[in-house]
Amino acid sequence: MIRTDSPLRVLILFIVFLLAGNLQAKIMQFHPLTKEIRQYEKAEWDITLQADWDDPFHAPDVALDMALLSPAGRELILPCFYVSGESGGESHWQARFTPREAGAYQYFFRLSDNSRIVDATAVMVFSCTTSGKRGFLNNRDLWSLQFDNGEIYRGIGENICWEARSNDDSKYFRELHENKKFNYRDMLITLKTNGGDFFRTWMIYWNLPVDWKTVRNSDRYQNSTARFNESGIKRMDELVNLCDSLGVYLMLALDSHAGYTGYGWDMNNYNIKNGGYAATPAEFFILQPAREQYKDKLRYMVARWGYSPAIAAWEFFNEIDNVMYAGPAENRIPDAVITEWHREMSEYLKDIDPYQHLVTTSISHRDVQGLNDIEYIDVNQKHIYKNTAAIPATINEYTRKHGKPYIIGEFGYEWDWQKNFDDFGAEMDSDFKRGLWYGLFSPTPVLPMSWWWEYFDYRGMNSYFARVREIHNHMLNMGKGDYRQTAVTVSSSDIQALGVQCGSASYVYLFNPQDKEFTTTVTLDNPFPGIIHLQYYDCETGTYQKMSDLRPVNEKMVVKDFTLKAKTDVVLIGITR
Repeated sequence: MIRTDSPLRVLILFIVFLLAGNLQAKIMQFHPLTKEIRQYEKAEWDITLQADWDDPFHAPDVALDMALLSPAGRELILPCFYVSGESGGESHWQARFTPREAGAYQYFFRLSDNSRIVDATAVMVFSCTTSGKRGFLNNRDLWSLQFDNGEIYRGIGENICWEARSNDDSKYFRELHENKKFNYRDMLITLKTNGGDFFRTWMIYWNLPVDWKTVRNSDRYQNSTARFNESGIKRMDELVNLCDSLGVYLMLALDSHAGYTGYGWDMNNYNIKNGGYAATPAEFFILQPAREQYKDKLRYMVARWGYSPAIAAWEFFNEIDNVMYAGPAENRIPDAVITEWHREMSEYLKDIDPYQHLVTTSISHRDVQGLNDIEYIDVNQKHIYKNTAAIPATINEYTRKHGKPYIIGEFGYEWDWQKNFDDFGAEMDSDFKRGLWYGLFSPTPVLPMSWWWEYFDYRGMNSYFARVREIHNHMLNMGKGDYRQTAVTVSSSDIQALGVQCGSASYVYLFNPQDKEFTTTVTLDNPFPGIIHLQYYDCETGTYQKMSDLRPVNEKMVVKDFTLKAKTDVVLIGITR
């Protein structure tokens, strides 16, 4: 580490002496915990300071930031987080930073008291070496995301929204849902082994309860009187480390409608009965002190876990419309209130997150006026149940209307957990498969994510991710990230068909939902001159079958007399050479 007496240091000290109202607030010492700092890997610092506060997690009261100048000259401000210690005495804080550039960084720590900078350290330098890792995920286009290193990415996975609960309320699958095998380590290893690399999970009072003092229905966590729950923090640390080690990516729902309805609201930290500011869920969204309390949570999330490239997206709410419509009609929370809350929070989150993680939120099925057009919401999202066939049209409609990537964050054949899924297990399985294929052939950067992860594990469906991964990789290799929808016509109206062109390759997904086989002619645009090498991929067996070569006819690829057996699906692949 090298100390430098730079003009930046002189300026900071000048600001400190101008603005300081309490010179007893000071940074006493700091030191790095990471010996070798590598690109796209976590580096940590311990900081000791002295300051007075009412709440060390409330930035207007007291805040510690790490200011950095990257090798390319980018100025970054990283929030640091409180670890331990008392107001007025010695306290311990930590910084977690993941460098996106290799080379020499300048940095210093600055302390704010009552929103004024009161102390700053010397400007120091550390050197970051390259690591060969991919970095953080960023928006690319409607079809895909992109890592910092330029590699293109589309997520394939499912909801794994919580680990096994202690007392599940399913009428038929309680024993299954309470099985301890449904823990993050086992579930994520299974997902990764079978070709998946993306999942969505919740923070709620029974899972990752970072901002819940009271927990229920999980023996993994304990009640706490602390501002943020120690057991929830510990599990969140473990989950992020696990995701980083496995190379799986996480959409983290910071809140769920379940925490703002019924006894969820009764236990909620933002409820005035529990030390918050809001007497009702509506007041949580309306009152500025409640908003400021929520910003403390966002700052803590960024400071403690924002370093991780495994966090693909922050999701504000699971199914925010279910909060809006939870009570009597006369108490419905207005759309404008919810949209304004998301506008303020997304702007704040983008402002404090030096990594600029993607930001999203979700609805169940009721649109919220203005929500899809908020500037700092990067990805729009909804959930679809009992209508999986609508996925392609829904994605196309919302991307066309709002010009943003769109994700189906949940889908399923059935939403009612009090039904016996075994009565229609085959239909559940088929729907699971269909949602993945519909997403692969639609402009979405993350394929639709199925619900009922325990049930599909029980049905042996995890292995099916590998089938979709196979064609995903084929498309990516052929198109290098170029995806174009193409109209497909089939001579039999009983056959479902979707088409995509990737470079000089054409892909057609064909599904026969009927109980009898059909022979059909498939036609789609093919503007490339030359011979078309044709094959098809059997989605069920995961095998390829070579077909006769074709020549385009009037710039179209025409596959005649193709027979599709009952209840089967295939992907036709035509590559023009």
